[in-house]
Amino acid sequence: MKPTYKFLEHTADILFQAKAETLGELFEQCALAVEESMIKLKQIQPKKEIKIKGKNLKLEYLLFDFLNDLLFYKDAQQLLLSKFKCTVKEGKNGYELNCSAFGEKLNPEKHEQKVDVKAITMHLFEIKKKGKSWMAQVLIDI
Repeated sequence: MKPTYKFLEHTADILFQAKAETLGELFEQCALAVEESMIKLKQIQPKKEIKIKGKNLKLEYLLFDFLNDLLFYKDAQQLLLSKFKCTVKEGKNGYELNCSAFGEKLNPEKHEQKVDVKAITMHLFEIKKKGKSWMAQVLIDI
């Protein structure tokens, strides 16, 4: 199965679903969907690398925090990201995320902005395992 994400119809905000065989790939697809909702991914060059780490007892909250971190980098540092390499491990103290993310500074002359994302919401938010693959659904407040 190839990791994917797709946008679904929603009246006011942005709703997407992502699917992948591993949790790391699932987090990568969710990150790509969040970035794609704001900027055309093809316009972002992977010039700068940042490390994003996280820990949480609940998998849902780990993904929620990770996606909100992406919004922080966009808002506070004007950093757009287009490539992700994530690993998610489950341990006795919950889940742990290690991510290398790649991108560049926002340049309004180069990057065609779509919408300004306000927040990731918990409404309709879910992660579940279906057979041998993982699925996530995320609603983005714009």
